[in-house]
Amino acid sequence: MSQLRQGSPSQGRGDLDDSEPSTAAIEDRLRAIRPPSAVLDRAGERALTNRQREILAELDTMFGEGFAHLTMAEVASRLNCSLRTLYGLAPSRDALVLMVIDRKLWAIGRAARGALRADMSPLDAIRAYLAAANVAVSDATPEFARDIAAMRQGRDLNEAHSNYLVKVTECLLDLAVDGGDILPIDTAAVARIIAGLGREFARPEVLATLSSTPKEAADTMVDIIIAGLRTTAIDSGFDGTSAEPTREHSTDRSAVRGSQP
Repeated sequence: MSQLRQGSPSQGRGDLDDSEPSTAAIEDRLRAIRPPSAVLDRAGERALTNRQREILAELDTMFGEGFAHLTMAEVASRLNCSLRTLYGLAPSRDALVLMVIDRKLWAIGRAARGALRADMSPLDAIRAYLAAANVAVSDATPEFARDIAAMRQGRDLNEAHSNYLVKVTECLLDLAVDGGDILPIDTAAVARIIAGLGREFARPEVLATLSSTPKEAADTMVDIIIAGLRTTAIDSGFDGTSAEPTREHSTDRSAVRGSQP
């Protein structure tokens, strides 16, 4: 869990050059976060033929409608390809599912990093990053959500990518605290909540209750939470120039981490 971050005079908003993290600094911090291992490594990706790439793209659409009922023979028939072609990609249907999902999540992750601009504040970067990352659940169906939830390797894969989202979000929240944009908070706790919204809303039992898509619901909640963090900092009079926010808004370590003996 991250340390509670405290503002300092050298990080005050009164000196914009000191308080605003540079794009290079943000990139350096993000590069230090280890991404999840890819199901298909770079060499394997480069070795794919055009036909194999087409098949993987078609499988993304097919599996999105649910996959637990499909056999490799049925998949081959629907794709109008040979079993040999499918087995040339993966040794089983579940392995194919993992490959398709992982490639999609990596592509979305690259797009999310690409959504960060040089002129963004850390909070705006969080909104842009998570809005792009939540594309992963934009077309989630109850059938796909049910099948992936029942597949241990699928749950593990989603967990690995979700943990990476949490770490990136935590890093950007730390920068927001350092720059005086928000009050000192337990950034690990907040990151786990807002970065996990898309995944939470895509759970089969939750998805069925939503009046919007999981992405729309997650994006809305991220906006609300970030607006609340900004408003709390403004209302408290905290500008990053003092070591502590005003007493009524201060964060007590024991309240956040639990009382220590």
